Amino acid sequence: MLKRPIPSSGEMLPVIGCGTYQTFDVGAAAATRAPLRGVLAALFAAGGSVIDSSPMYGKAERVAGDLLAEEGMRERAFVATKVWTRGREAGIAEMERSFALLKVSTIDLMQIHNLLDWRTHLATLRGWKAEGRVRYLGITHYTAGAHADLAAIMRSEPIDFVQFNYALDDRAAETSLLPLAAERGIAVLINRPLGQGNLLRRLARKPLPDVAAELGAASWAELALKYLISNEAVTCLIPATSKPEHMAMNARAGAGPLPDAEMRRQILAAAGV
Repeated sequence: MLKRPIPSSGEMLPVIGCGTYQTFDVGAAAATRAPLRGVLAALFAAGGSVIDSSPMYGKAERVAGDLLAEEGMRERAFVATKVWTRGREAGIAEMERSFALLKVSTIDLMQIHNLLDWRTHLATLRGWKAEGRVRYLGITHYTAGAHADLAAIMRSEPIDFVQFNYALDDRAAETSLLPLAAERGIAVLINRPLGQGNLLRRLARKPLPDVAAELGAASWAELALKYLISNEAVTCLIPATSKPEHMAMNARAGAGPLPDAEMRRQILAAAGV
């Protein structure tokens, strides 16, 4: 799998990871967790490492932590989660709970979810990064309406990562946040890389363009992800899934050739977006 550097450190990160929103919010039953164990196995088998979660995602942190521990996979994972509350003490308590649920002593990336009370949490995280409790810190949002706020923080604060939405049918970041991240030396995680849920259903009714074969993409999902990865400011995509076969398909997008400018134009034309 292709890897890209985290600008603040030079550490290389695989370009396809795994989100846990909704998909990992399950109970303790073995039958319920088995597919998710398969998702993580497929991610690691393909060379991926990033697993992104949040206290907002229900039981997702607990499930991810349990599976990583029981399968002995923690050393292969780049664990990212978030703080999603107001107030310094509440933020510290929530993040301590994330450490316990994820069963780790160090979190690779702690992010401020949807910018909630970001000034307060950023001060805490700077101290924790200096102490080695977190390796990287960042900010997140999932709507284009928040891009201006993300950009203002990216310009004014020393952060390692920014996470935001970007998809074939949601490309506002191409002319704003992605160039700014490249300019400021900030790593980029992409949430909702396959759109808002109906993008793939719409694309399923359209034939794959000829360029798909040139890129080794056997599905619209792979082609859509390759389009996003071809923007060099993108560090890692984190599509969420509960199906191991979908994780394997997503991961395939991170290997092989990527579209050039003309191929990108053809993909958008074929997709009708």
